[in-house]
Amino acid sequence: MSTTKWALDPTHSEINFKVKHMMISSVSGQFKQFDSNVETNGDDFTTAKINFTADVNSISTNNEQRDGHLKTGDFFDAENHPKLSFTSEKLEKVSGDDYKLHGTLTLRGVSKPVTLDVDFGGIAVDGYGNTRAGFSLTGKINRKDFGVNFSMVTEAGGIVVGEDVKLDIHIQYIKQA
Repeated sequence: MSTTKWALDPTHSEINFKVKHMMISSVSGQFKQFDSNVETNGDDFTTAKINFTADVNSISTNNEQRDGHLKTGDFFDAENHPKLSFTSEKLEKVSGDDYKLHGTLTLRGVSKPVTLDVDFGGIAVDGYGNTRAGFSLTGKINRKDFGVNFSMVTEAGGIVVGEDVKLDIHIQYIKQA
């Protein structure tokens, strides 16, 4: 079977995250600049080889001061680690359109296995004749597993930044000729 290449459609994709603030609410953010490509056997995404990178300097939480702090050594250390990356190992069908994506996430120079829940939205042809595939992915990582050890405690002894980071990703790919 021939290899099919799929390119990211960044205008129909987003990489979002949430982390607890003071353990009473969550702060949301996203990466504005990222790229991904996929290779499959035909249109069979269970054979997918997925590569993803995000530009750490494109982080946005709708607060410039916080975004600047997130780029420092307290968090992402963008000066020394300007990109985060993910490389897939396998896409495992669970049932129906539900899958598990297993791969390696590299953040701050630390590589760890992660598993994300995937909802395969399907494949469709747009009004211009392009074949597209859509996915929604969710998961959770512990920031400390990747060397993001920033710790601050409130006067009352509460934790300012939670350890768990929830991921909410929506991706669309375009089949390449």
